[in-house]
Amino acid sequence: MVRQPVTVNGVTRWRDAEPDGVAVAETGEAKAVVMRQEIGDVLRSIRQAEGRTLRDVSHGARVSLGYLSEVERGQKEASSELLASICDALDVPLSAMLGQVAERVAVAEGLRVPDTVPTEFQREFAPGAVPDGVPDDLAREEFARSCG
Repeated sequence: MVRQPVTVNGVTRWRDAEPDGVAVAETGEAKAVVMRQEIGDVLRSIRQAEGRTLRDVSHGARVSLGYLSEVERGQKEASSELLASICDALDVPLSAMLGQVAERVAVAEGLRVPDTVPTEFQREFAPGAVPDGVPDDLAREEFARSCG
């Protein structure tokens, strides 16, 4: 059996697949989630997306390179203080990193993760962000084309 990357809602996970590339059928059972593994995967993806090295981030977070590597591989459980320090070194809010972890956990649990904020919440918490109707200066057919 081999593992291959699968991306759902911008979250990349590794799924078991047969040698011919066909994904193994899900059993319907909830998969056990190891939080340290999910946190490590997210930290690694953020670091790599920024083009940063383990050495650079470990220096900025004031943690040994070996320990940071173990955290990224899910072998060590980092304290909240250490996670905050790593996120600070990566210039990413702790809440944003934990939000990505929460999305990964939801996917692992089989929950549907919306990729947008529901309109009702936007109207309640960010008034004016969602128009209540079609702007007058925008032709309806043009509006329909842009939405379709």
